[in-house]
Amino acid sequence: METEVAVKLENHDQQIKSLKHRMEEQEEQSKAINDLVLSVQKLAINMERMLNEQTSQNERLQKLEQEPAKQWSNMKRTIFNTVVGAGAGAFATGVFLTMAQYIK
Repeated sequence: METEVAVKLENHDQQIKSLKHRMEEQEEQSKAINDLVLSVQKLAINMERMLNEQTSQNERLQKLEQEPAKQWSNMKRTIFNTVVGAGAGAFATGVFLTMAQYIK
């Protein structure tokens, strides 16, 4: 009877040691999973920041790409106004010269 109890106690001790060992492994795995979750969370935050920065850079790039078109449009307008102004000046000069010939 005593040997039977001693054998059962020894079995219980072995099971307890085994369970403690398994529990330590579970704690290590749980810590590793928590570390992984934190890393994924940081990664998601960094990706969101990168997306915002990329959006901002895209807006600035579009403005830079539109600038030459605006300059070309302004240059065409200036050339047109200069040609029209010169033509109007020449026409006015012609009219004044013609009027001056009739006045003499």
